[in-house]
Amino acid sequence: MTRRNRLVLLAALGSAALLLGAFGFQALGYAPCKLCLWQRWPHGAAIVIGVLAVWSGGRWLIPLGACAAALTGGLGIYHTGVERGWWQGPDTCTSGGDLAKSAGELLDQIMNAPLIRCDEVAWSLMGLSMASWNAILSFALVAIWLAAWRR
Repeated sequence: MTRRNRLVLLAALGSAALLLGAFGFQALGYAPCKLCLWQRWPHGAAIVIGVLAVWSGGRWLIPLGACAAALTGGLGIYHTGVERGWWQGPDTCTSGGDLAKSAGELLDQIMNAPLIRCDEVAWSLMGLSMASWNAILSFALVAIWLAAWRR
């Protein structure tokens, strides 16, 4: 395996680890807000891009992986700013529902669901929230993606 492919896999596995960590916190009862969910999608894209880049040998995919990691890092910074009151967040920070239910059941679920606020820190480590850690670690992944691209 080439050094480039090892770096791509490291970056993709980093996104997988962050995504699994998010799901782990959710399993422990930390319900994600809207901004938390937005931060997950680019990690999923980075994983797919990494697999495709290694499988196809497509060097041109590597900048897309870096962009995905940068996007989730940027969303992490935005979310951190909302948590710290630096700027306004979305008006609709709610969690999703199960669309397989009937309309009445779905309405009841929506009406009785707790509001998961984007501007409240649910968990922190060393004074940094999950959104802040996602931003820091995601920008580290950007550096790995770019190192792979330079190879």
